[in-house]
Amino acid sequence: MKISIYQMEIVPGNPSENHRKVHAWIEKEVENSKPDLIVLPEMWTTSYTLEDIHLHADYNGNPTVPFLQTMAKSFNINIIGGSFANKVGGKVYNTAVVINRQGETIYQYNKVHLVPMLNEPKYLAGGQNVPEVFELEGMKMGLIICYDLRFAEIIRPLALEGAEVLFIVAEWPIARLNHWKNIQITRAIENQMFVVSCNNVGSYQNDTFGGSSMVVNPWGDTLLEGSTTDEEALSISINIEETKEIREKVPVFASRVSHLYKQGL
Repeated sequence: MKISIYQMEIVPGNPSENHRKVHAWIEKEVENSKPDLIVLPEMWTTSYTLEDIHLHADYNGNPTVPFLQTMAKSFNINIIGGSFANKVGGKVYNTAVVINRQGETIYQYNKVHLVPMLNEPKYLAGGQNVPEVFELEGMKMGLIICYDLRFAEIIRPLALEGAEVLFIVAEWPIARLNHWKNIQITRAIENQMFVVSCNNVGSYQNDTFGGSSMVVNPWGDTLLEGSTTDEEALSISINIEETKEIREKVPVFASRVSHLYKQGL
């Protein structure tokens, strides 16, 4: 599978301009790289304009989901649609979506873990369902959002259910860039899966975001890493068979003694 990642510099509080940027990038990337799947970052329609998020948020997925559905169908690509501010029932969620080549929404997830360092709990509602495995073109995948990466307990079940690739969409700050890189490698090794991340660059108010979008293989090798400062397209082909091969060579899951593990921790 060929994957293209948009390490985007988001225009704060301007969904229409960010839609325009994504449309132009997808059009160019499809022509140049011919990807099977593209990945967008967290909160790519608005950035962290949390004080005004009710003004800029989608309403029940509109207009962002129809926009992504049109892009997927028009360009015959699968889309990990990053995440966007989404108002549902008077609350604003940080919502991620996955769209297939036919323009169908096959998975949607509301971010469970809200970031206290960015004051998310003051402005956003947390999702009530942990990530689940979804399938694209016969491959099992998982999707988490930014701060979720720190919580191994929601990622291991994805691997146990057969996920071969974990996608992370983020606006991760440069101040904690060392954590960003090392935790991804750890998650890839402990779960024996590919980890594909899409972070943004640029800044908003006092926060500067650190880029360094990554692709890590199930052995923990970093195959691709973006700049810390530049907006760019990153493209790579991954061989999903590596996941199966490594899980056979080092049979971690078969070695588990789960009846001895404490539950709920």
